[in-house]
Parts: sequence; structure tokens; C-alpha cells
Amino acid sequence: MTGLPLPPVPEPYYLPFHYGALHNIGVDFLIAPERARELLRKRHPGLVPALFDGRACVSVNYQLYFAQYPGGGGMTQEVEINLVAHPEFAEERLPELTYGQYARGYDQTKLLGIARLHVLCDNPLAIDAGRLLYAEPKRAGWFETLMPSLNAPSVQERWSVSCRRGSIDEGGLQRHEEELLSLEADLTGLAAEPVTNTPITGYGTDDEGRLLAGPLNVYQPYRFHALDDRSADRVRLDVGNPAEEPARDLAHLVADAPAAGVWTYQSPPVAAHNRPYYIR
Repeated sequence: MTGLPLPPVPEPYYLPFHYGALHNIGVDFLIAPERARELLRKRHPGLVPALFDGRACVSVNYQLYFAQYPGGGGMTQEVEINLVAHPEFAEERLPELTYGQYARGYDQTKLLGIARLHVLCDNPLAIDAGRLLYAEPKRAGWFETLMPSLNAPSVQERWSVSCRRGSIDEGGLQRHEEELLSLEADLTGLAAEPVTNTPITGYGTDDEGRLLAGPLNVYQPYRFHALDDRSADRVRLDVGNPAEEPARDLAHLVADAPAAGVWTYQSPPVAAHNRPYYIR
């Protein structure tokens, strides 16, 4: 049997990488396909945009996750700017789907995946691992967030994510005030349905121009909120300084397109420290 070698796993990393907890919101925008083709030709020449009723799909994806290691634990935040895409040679193997069918996990070939254009992250170790293991275009950023939490029930179904510019030096992550993007979503009262759309195939292109794919399994369903003309204004996306490449690319892709769908995932709690009571 002959085939391509597996991508290397350099020390000190180990795969698969196990998440201890994951909190995640993704917002999809349907856009003119030529904008997507332009950036894919530049960043991932082995990929072409998936089309849903003639439109390409931009996904802005925020994650907060925890991982446990032998010597302790670590928390990471990141936001991905992605295009839904597939390898150019795979066109005939894919089913014809609407956006709603894609969002609900109808594609089980898993050739439809996320082509990462920019990944902004607040953990230097995760930045290095993402670059080396998955060829992610990952760089420093930091975050101010508001999200639903059982420890603050009044927040309900509101999400707010502000991503600001970061840099890394010998002292670790350095925070700058310049905002790259912000995302707000008020999902309170909107109908949600459970969807099984994983594994999610993440595409990267390494420094030698080789296309690789890394699947992410999430072991419970996402919650999907389909948006229409009456509910699209529940989501607001703002981009920052156009001199910054992530902001410039996102503004070029999305322009004034309304949000088409929102998907969320929050790890269930595993323990609760309850209210105390008096003994005497």
C-alpha cells in the first residue's frame, strides 16, 4: 500500500488533543462566492468554496476551552475566521445541499470543512501547537467576553465577544487596546434545535503548500439557531482597523451580509458546590 505520509507530531505535543470543557459560538454569513474564491486562491489554493444556493459561507467562530495536563491545567480563548470549503477534486463526491442542510449535519462525507483564514488566540502554547500540528494561520489576540453561564443566570442567551490585538514576547502575551473584531448575539427566546454536525474538518496549508485536514469531534449535539429576515438583526458583527489583515479580510468577505445561522455549544457541568446551611 502506498500513500501520503502522516503529518509529523513534533515534541512536546501529543495527539489527539483532549478538551476538558468547551464553550463555543459560531455565526455563519452567506456571501458572494467570488470574494471567497479570491481569498482561497491566496491562502489555500487546494480548496474551493462550498456553495449553498449559489452563495459561499463565512464562519466566525469563538471558543473558550480548558485542557488538563500532567502538571496542571490551562484555559485558552480563540476566534477563527473561516470559509466553508472542500478540496477541488472532491466536487463530484459531495451532495448538493442548502445552507440549512449543511448546518444540520447532512454532509457525512466530511469533505466540507472550515478553511482557516485567521485564528486569533490568547495562549502562546496553543498558537505554537496550532501552527505546527494543523498549519493554522494562528497569531496572538486577547478577549473580553460575556456568555451564558449557570453561575450568572441573568445573562440568559446573550453572547458578546471582543477580540483585541495581541503580541508575544519573552514575557508572554502582551495586550494592546486595538479592537480587531466584535461579535454580539442575543439568542433569548429564539428557537434552537440540536444538530449533530461533527466531526468538523479543519483545513490548513503548510509552508510547503501541502493541504492537510484535521477533524474535531464534539461528543454532544450543538444547538443551531436558524436566522431569517426577522431575526438576523439579533447578531451584530463589527470589524476594527482595516490596516489589520484579519479585520480587512473579514470586512471584505462579509460586507453587509446578514447572519444566516448561529450554532452554540457549552459543556455541561460535572459538579456543583451547593448553598451552605447553618449547623447551629
